[in-house]
Amino acid sequence: MKLLNSYENRDEAEKAETLITGEKRLASERDGTEVIYNLFGQPSWNNFYKLGMFNLPLLQSIIEQRKDNQPYDQAKHKEILSMLKYAANSFELTIPEHWL
Repeated sequence: MKLLNSYENRDEAEKAETLITGEKRLASERDGTEVIYNLFGQPSWNNFYKLGMFNLPLLQSIIEQRKDNQPYDQAKHKEILSMLKYAANSFELTIPEHWL
C-alpha cells in the first residue's frame, strides 16, 4: 500500500476510501491544530480514476474524441501525459499505449 491522497475533510476522505478497490486504509494525523486524513491503498490507474486524480476523467474524454477523429485539445493531452509519466514513475505503473 502507498499513500494515494491526503484530505483535510474527514467525510471527503471516508467517501474516497469507499471508491477505491483493493487493500486500503485511512489514517489521520495532527498537523499543528489541523487533522489530515491520509488515504493509503493499491496504486492503480483504476483507483486514481475513481478518485478523479491526474485529470484521468478528462483524459478519457480526450481519448474518445481522438478515437472518433474529432478535434481535441492536444496541448491538454500532452500536459496530462506529462503528469502521468511522473505518476507512473512514482507508483511503478505503466501508462497504457492507447493513452499516448
